Amino acid sequence: MDRNTEIKVPKRILNTLLSSLGAGVVPRSGAPYIAIGRKEEIASLLGSLETVGAGGAAVRFLIGRYGSGKSFLIQLIRGYALDRDFLTADADLSPERRLCGGADYGLATYRELMRNLGARSSPDGGALPVILSRHFSGLRSELAAEGFEPDTPEFEKQLRMKIYATLSELEGNVGGFDFARVLGEYYAASIHDDGEKKSACLRWLRGEFSGKSEARRELGFSVSVVIDDDNWYDFIKLWALFAVRLGYRGLILFIDECVNLYKIPNRISRDANYEKLLAIFNDTLQGRAPGLGVVFGGTPQFLEDTRRGLFSYEALRSRLADSRFAEQGYATLSAPVIRLRRLSDDELLALIARLTRLYAQQTGETDPVTPQQMETFLRSALSRAGAEEMITPREIIRDYLSLLHILHEHAEVGFEELMTSGLSRPAEEETDTEKPERDPVRTVFRPADLEF
Repeated sequence: MDRNTEIKVPKRILNTLLSSLGAGVVPRSGAPYIAIGRKEEIASLLGSLETVGAGGAAVRFLIGRYGSGKSFLIQLIRGYALDRDFLTADADLSPERRLCGGADYGLATYRELMRNLGARSSPDGGALPVILSRHFSGLRSELAAEGFEPDTPEFEKQLRMKIYATLSELEGNVGGFDFARVLGEYYAASIHDDGEKKSACLRWLRGEFSGKSEARRELGFSVSVVIDDDNWYDFIKLWALFAVRLGYRGLILFIDECVNLYKIPNRISRDANYEKLLAIFNDTLQGRAPGLGVVFGGTPQFLEDTRRGLFSYEALRSRLADSRFAEQGYATLSAPVIRLRRLSDDELLALIARLTRLYAQQTGETDPVTPQQMETFLRSALSRAGAEEMITPREIIRDYLSLLHILHEHAEVGFEELMTSGLSRPAEEETDTEKPERDPVRTVFRPADLEF
């Protein structure tokens, strides 16, 4: 792209994007507008999407320190997946959301995934009723095109046959009979415009019933199971199959903040979560979850700690540990684990330049800072005590947007004054469990070679 080409961003997305970045939060939309670097990682993840789209399955682990760009990359790939006609669902793990555990911790994760279910037409989540209605309308349109008269008994009969053909392949899977029946009842309620029945079916599909008695009372028919802490992953696999039947290329899950599994204090509970993760890993790589892709995001300690991390669970350590060639410096991005390197100095400078242009577009200013001042800012940030080991894109972005805000709001303050007073503090320290990693490669500035 030519360096003089201005990036045009819709105002709504631009305001949300810069507000999120300024607060250190990863934006759910607009990530491609500030995507700098990570070309190899993106290409590898897009390759996994193609594997899923071809009828396979994939699982990847994005590993990096806090603020290194894991969550940003997840949102970027989520956007790419939506553009490529996948369904996506994302959730951040927390003390109350895990892969399994007491008090319905695993079910809470499933509910969050369903709440954030997205499609190209509903990228921000809440897409479940949208995709079902779209499919129902599509079946009706097909029948009308075939010459059947709407609102006639024959039309309804043919519609039910098409619906059954869509759902019949799901019945042979674990939980598939009830899954197909509830979906069938949802479509039947759509035929008769029964909003109450449709709502009850959606609640079952989202895992919102506490037991079979409540489900039977609300649905008006019996089911042998409800989605719970033990079986939610089986229904995720059914959603992946159903997504393909609906005409999508598959279902991609993004599960971030996996460090919360590392933080579980009880070893038995922690190992139970790792066992569930192992089941997901094995299913995707052994062909037992067609149409499903899963991307986990976590810190190096979540992966490597031999006392509490994934490497404390031998079955996972033997699958995820680096090969002996990686130890010699020959890492490959085709492995399940992708370790995020520190962005090079040139990439950080390009990121700052991109932020400058977006900020100028938001405020209507022309050149809020000069290219030389951008370089001065970055050199100052990288020269701070500890920055070589601890500086992250998140910290760079927050500091730089703060500087731009101050320059915009306080005309009496000059760039040099801010650089002298505001950037002399040390780089933020990591937590006790977060040991920094040195980046052995430093890139010299080549501003003339940068393209934005």
